[in-house]
Amino acid sequence: MKHLSLSMLLLLFSIFTGFGQSVKVIDETDLQPVADVFIFSSKISSLTDAKGWADLSKFGKNDTLFFQHPSYVYERTTLDAIMENGGIVRIKEDLIRVNEIVVSQNRWEQDKGEIPNKIEAIRSKDVNFYNPQTTADLLGLSDQVFIQKSQLGGGSPMIRGFSANRVLLSMDGVRLNNAIFRSGNLQNVIMLDPNIMDNSEVIFGPGSIIYGSDAIGGVMDFHTRQVKLSTTDDAYLRLNALTRFSTASLEKTGHLDFSYGKKNWGMLSSISFSDYNDLRMGDKGDDFYVLPVFVRVYPYQDSVMQNTNPNIQVGSAYSQVNMMQKFRFRPSKTLDLTYALHYSRSSDIPRYDRYLEIQDGIPKYAEWYYGPSQWLMHHLGAELKDTTPIFDRLRLTMAYQSYTESRHDRKLGQTQIRERKEYLDVTSINIDADKTISDTKELFYGLEWSTNRVLSSGIGRDVYSGELSQVSSRYPDGGTLYINSGTYAGLKSRLSDKIALSIGIRANYVNLNSLFVTKEFFDFPYDQIQISNTAFNGSAGVAWHPVQSLQFNMNFSSGFRAPNLDDVGKVFDSEPGNVIVPNEDLKPEYALNADLGVIKMFGDKAKVEITGFYTFLFDAMVRRDFTFNGESYIMYDGEYSKVEAIVNADQAIVYGFSAAINWHFINQLYLRSSFSASHGEESGGIPMRHAAPMFGATHLIYQTGKFRGDFFIRYNGTKTNEQMAPSELSKVYLYTSDENGDLYSPGWYTLNFNMAYQLKPFLQINLGVENILDKRYRPYSSGIAAPGRNFMITVRTSI
Repeated sequence: MKHLSLSMLLLLFSIFTGFGQSVKVIDETDLQPVADVFIFSSKISSLTDAKGWADLSKFGKNDTLFFQHPSYVYERTTLDAIMENGGIVRIKEDLIRVNEIVVSQNRWEQDKGEIPNKIEAIRSKDVNFYNPQTTADLLGLSDQVFIQKSQLGGGSPMIRGFSANRVLLSMDGVRLNNAIFRSGNLQNVIMLDPNIMDNSEVIFGPGSIIYGSDAIGGVMDFHTRQVKLSTTDDAYLRLNALTRFSTASLEKTGHLDFSYGKKNWGMLSSISFSDYNDLRMGDKGDDFYVLPVFVRVYPYQDSVMQNTNPNIQVGSAYSQVNMMQKFRFRPSKTLDLTYALHYSRSSDIPRYDRYLEIQDGIPKYAEWYYGPSQWLMHHLGAELKDTTPIFDRLRLTMAYQSYTESRHDRKLGQTQIRERKEYLDVTSINIDADKTISDTKELFYGLEWSTNRVLSSGIGRDVYSGELSQVSSRYPDGGTLYINSGTYAGLKSRLSDKIALSIGIRANYVNLNSLFVTKEFFDFPYDQIQISNTAFNGSAGVAWHPVQSLQFNMNFSSGFRAPNLDDVGKVFDSEPGNVIVPNEDLKPEYALNADLGVIKMFGDKAKVEITGFYTFLFDAMVRRDFTFNGESYIMYDGEYSKVEAIVNADQAIVYGFSAAINWHFINQLYLRSSFSASHGEESGGIPMRHAAPMFGATHLIYQTGKFRGDFFIRYNGTKTNEQMAPSELSKVYLYTSDENGDLYSPGWYTLNFNMAYQLKPFLQINLGVENILDKRYRPYSSGIAAPGRNFMITVRTSI
C-alpha cells in the first residue's frame, strides 16, 4: 500500500510538472491551435509549434509571460494562471489588425508599417467565416475589390479602374496571367480553390517592379496552405472537412484536406467539389432583369420556352472540382523543398449574358457556353536560408502549367455549332533573394522567365448529323510562342526610427511570334506576327511615422503591359456586328501612378486608413475602328461586320480614393467599414469601361467566446448614362433605362447576416443569409443578376 501511494504521488507530480513545462495556445473563438505564437519574458522566449504547443520549462514560476502573434491581440499572463487553466491559453483575434504582416510587396514577409503601398490582406479566418463560393467571391471579402460576373461561373476583379489583363494573378509565387488573357472581363480566378487558401493579398496600384507586365491596376497574390512539419517525435496529423449548402443556386459543396508531417517531411492532400443549379435572382426590383423565355435544345429541334419562374436564370448552372497535392522535404535547417500539383476542371459553363440577347423577339443563341475548362500546374519550390555574401534567403520557383479552354456557340435554328479550342502550355522560373546589408538596409532582387506556347483550332459540328467542318480559329492556327521575362532589384532603408524608404527598378523583355497557316477564311497580308518589346519600370516610396500611432505613405510607381496574343492576333466578334482583327504594329502601354495615404491608430481600439491615387495611362491599348486589306467591313461567320483592332491610340487617367475604419467600440462589438470611389476616362472625356461605381460595405461584428456574428450592408452607387463607356452602352441587353429612356446601371444595397458557433473543438457551424430584403439587381457590367435572398449553412470539422 505504501508503494502504491508513493507511485500515485509520483504520477501526479509528473502530470503537474508536465503541465508546467508546456502550454497549448488556441484561438478563443474557434478553439483551434495557433502556430508560431511568440512567447517571451524579460530574458527567455519560446514559439508554438503546428499543434499550438510550446515549451515553458525554461521560464520561472514568477515570470510574466507575453504572447505575441501578428493576427492576435497582445496577451500577457503568468505561469501560475496558465496552470490554473489546465495549461491552455486562449488568445483573441485582432480585428483591428494592429501589427499586420504582408508578403506580396517583395515576396518576403514584411511589417506593413514599413510599406508605402496600399495592401489589403484576406486571412484564412475570414474565408472560414464568410465561406465564399469561389475565389472571386473571396476577393470580394476585402470590400475594396469590385467583382463583375458575366455568368454564374465567373468573377472578374476590377481594381482602381482596371481589370482582366491589366491586373495580375499570382499564386505561391507563380504568375497566372498568360498569353491569352483578354482585355474583356476575365473569369480565370475561379479556377483557384478558396477552401485551401492560407491568406491572400491585394496590392493596389502598379506592381510591375516585382511582378512585371500586366500589373497596372494591382496584383492579387494568393498563398495556399503550407505543409506543416512536426517539432517532436510524434507525427503531425490534421483532417479538415466542410460541407456547404445555399438556397439561391441550390449549391452543394464539399471539401476535404488531410495533413501529415514528420520532422523533416510532410504532405497535404486536398479536394473540393461544387455543384450549382440555375441561380435565382431577387423578387423585388426592375422587371427588366427578368428573362421570360429561354431555349430548350431537343434532338433535331430548338424550342423557345416560357420561363414559368422568371426569377430563375435558366442556363446558368455549372459544377467544378479542385484538387491539390503537396509534398515538403526539409533535409536541413537551411534548405526547404516543396512540390505541389494543382488541378481544376469545370463542367460546361453557360455564357449567360449571351442568352440575354434578343433578336426579333426571340433569343439570338440556342447555345453559347465555355467548354470544360481544365488547368494543371506542377510547382517546385526551394528555399535556402543561409548567410552568404550575396543573400540571406534565396527562393527558387519553377512551374509548368497546362490550360485547355474552349468556346461553343450556335444561333437559334442553325444546325452548326462553332467550337473554338485553345491549348496552352506555360513554363516559368523565378529566383528571388534578399540580403540584409546593415541594421537599416535590406536588398531584394530576382529574375523571372516564362514561356507560353499556344495552339488554337476551330471546328464546325452539325448537331444533327455530327458532320465536321473547319471554321476560323480564335488565334493564329500555326501556333504562338510568347516569352515574358524580367529582372528586378529593390532596396528598403530605414532612414530613422520614423522613416522607411523603399525604391526599386525592373527591366523587362517580351517577345511574341505567331504563325498563320490557313488563309481560307481571311486573306491575311502576312504569314506571321513577330513583336519584341523592352520596358523599364521604377518605384519610390516613403512610410513615415511622425508618432507611433500615425503613418503617412507616399509612393510613386510605374507599370506596363506588353501586348499578348489576345491583343495582337485575335479574330473574334467582340459584340454583334463587330469583329476584331490582328494588328502587328501594337506596342506596350505604360502607367505612371502616385499614391498618398494615411493610417491612424487610436490605441488598440480603432484604426482609420485613407488612400488617394492618380494613375496616368499612355499609349493605351484600346479597341478602335480599323481596316483589313483596305476594307472597313468584312464577312465574319456569315454576318457583315465592322472591322476593329486593338491599337495604341489613347491616353487615360484614373483617380480616386478609398477609406476604411476598424473600431472596437464596446466590449465584444466591432465596426468595420470601407468605401471606394474611382473615376476613369480616356482622351476626350470618354468614360473607361472598367472604372467601377462607388462601392463599399459596413459590418457590425459581435464576437464573444465561441460565437461570432456579423450584420452588414453592401452597397453600390449608380452609374449614370453619362458615366458609362460607349462599349457598355452598346450592350442594350445588360442595362435598364432611366426616366429619360437612357441606359444606366442603378445603385443598390443589400442587408446580410453571417454567424459561426464552435460547438466542439472539432465542430463548427456557420449560418448566413445574404440579400435579406430579396432585392433584384445586377451589379455594374455583369451579365447575370445577383442572388436573391440566399440562406447558407456550412458545417466544418477539424480533427
